[in-house]
Formats: sequence, C-alpha cells, structure tokens
Amino acid sequence: MADANKRNIPIKLGDFSILDTEFSSIRERFDAEMRKMEDEMNKFRHELMSREANFFESSSSTKKTTTKTSSSSAQNSLSRPAPRPNIDFATSPLIQDDGDSKVLRLRFDVNQYAPEEIVVKTVDQKLMVHAKHEEKSDTKSVYREYNREFLLPKGVNPESIRSSLSKDGVLTVEAPLPAITAGETMIPIAHK
Repeated sequence: MADANKRNIPIKLGDFSILDTEFSSIRERFDAEMRKMEDEMNKFRHELMSREANFFESSSSTKKTTTKTSSSSAQNSLSRPAPRPNIDFATSPLIQDDGDSKVLRLRFDVNQYAPEEIVVKTVDQKLMVHAKHEEKSDTKSVYREYNREFLLPKGVNPESIRSSLSKDGVLTVEAPLPAITAGETMIPIAHK
C-alpha cells in the first residue's frame, strides 16, 4: 500500500452538541413525513374503495359476468405492485445539500473514547475510523476498540474531507461530493 494514498484527517473539537444542531427542526421534519404518509394512505384508501366499488358493480351483473370479473378482480388484487427501483446514492440520507453542492455526512458514536484515542484516515477510496482505549490498574483491565470503514463514492477528494467531534462524543465526517452530470452533453453545431 503506497503512502501517497494514505492520509490522516485532523479532528476538529467543537463545543457543540449534535442533539442541539441535529434535532432543532425535528418537529418540522416529523410533520412533513406524517403528511407524506397521510397522502400515501389516502391514495391507497381511494384505490381500495374504487376497486371495491368496481367489484360490487360487476357482481350485480349476470352470474357468468360475475365469475369472469371477480376472477380478474382477484388477479388484480393479488398482483404485486411494480417493484421500486433501487434507491441510488444521490438520494441517500447520508447525502445532504450544502448550498449549491452536495456533501456526504457520516456520524460515528465515539463517546467512550478520548479525542486523542480517535484516528480518522483515508486509504485509497476508503474512509477509516479507528478508536482504541486501554486502561489498566491493579484490580481491573479495560480494553475497547472501535473500527468502521466506509467506501467513498467515486470522485471524492480525500484532501477535502473534514471531521469534527462534538462535546457529546459524536464524530462527524464530511466529504464534499463532485457535481453529478446528468449524462447530457451539448454538442456544438459547426455552421459552414
């Protein structure tokens, strides 16, 4: 492993609490999620009622039609919804807007470790968080170790990664993400 691809990231100690900053708008976010959930439930309820109404309308027809309709209705109700596409990395909750750009924001609970016991570094495209605590006395011996690895998205510059440690022991690592192009390229037209 080449040393050129290995980099220690300094940890900035902060006199802030993650609870203060992260949960300040929790009520608004909770209410927004509840509104989304209510909308989904209303759509589901409406769809269910219309299917039920269609079922009862067709059952009042002749017996032959009822059999045909109810079997197709049963097929519709038993058919599975179309599978959702996999959530891509750009919509991950780890990715947050930071003005005009996006930032990968990772949090690690290292409250059982002193700041000098924590090391954050990158090796190639991997972010590594390591913390180690040893305590020995005549009556007891304590050993604790914390290791986390995270594969960084392509294009993340390891030099731009920053980390901070809150007073309540939450390590936050932020990495600015490169701009994602839509895959669309304008090609100029040469006029002759």
